[in-house]
Amino acid sequence: VIRCRAAVAWAPGKPLSVEEVEVAPPKAGEVRIKIVATGICHSDDHILKGSLPNVEFPVIPGHEGAGIVESIGEGVTSVKPGDKVIPLCVPQCGECSFCRNPESNCCQKCHLSEPQNLLPDKTSRFSCKGKQIHHFLWVSTFAEYTVVPEYAVAKIDAAAPLDKVCVFGCGFSTGYGAAINTAKVKPGSTCAVFGLGGVGLSAVMGCKAAGASRIIAVDINSDKFAKAKELGATDCINPKDLKKPIQEVLTEMTGHGVDYSFEAIGHADTMV
Repeated sequence: VIRCRAAVAWAPGKPLSVEEVEVAPPKAGEVRIKIVATGICHSDDHILKGSLPNVEFPVIPGHEGAGIVESIGEGVTSVKPGDKVIPLCVPQCGECSFCRNPESNCCQKCHLSEPQNLLPDKTSRFSCKGKQIHHFLWVSTFAEYTVVPEYAVAKIDAAAPLDKVCVFGCGFSTGYGAAINTAKVKPGSTCAVFGLGGVGLSAVMGCKAAGASRIIAVDINSDKFAKAKELGATDCINPKDLKKPIQEVLTEMTGHGVDYSFEAIGHADTMV
């Protein structure tokens, strides 16, 4: 058992509390990871507000991390101690019908099919002050050590800077994948990206990689425009500077509207 620090959410509406927790060794088919870096996703904030369904408290949030394998359970073959890895909040068992279907990336073991508050054997590897602490999406990267199923771990290049690639765990792959895999942006097309946080900037990068000829970045914070242009945006617009609704301005700019539009803010009003 490893004793280490973790940020624990004890109840909805309460702030995170840094605690000493106990992390049990990995069982068969599991991997214990020393988390070196983690990003913070807005979904983690949703946990604290109690607005994410099927999350059980107390819980250690976090799902955008990178680290080093500390130990492995019986039968684990894809990683070994010392490997650099990214824990996956959307696992890939490689065996279910969804994993074998090239049109899907939502493994049937993922949180959309079954809660991931406990590991697959329905027990937790976390405890604090004598109480069981729940996992979040099986990864719980707000802990110095975490235990995940083998099929929720991706081995990465030994030279990868963990403080940078941790965002591959959610933010980067969400935005970049939206452009490349979901929208399948075509060369020469016109795209609009609403919101220039981590996800939005990653969508800009995805649109550029896909060959879009025009990428219009939209945000109410103009300070983000320099980075957006550096990553591939051709135009940047702040709706606060406009006298017309943004959709009318985009139509005027393009003559017909954009071919692909990405909402990376999280506001239903933007999508409408």
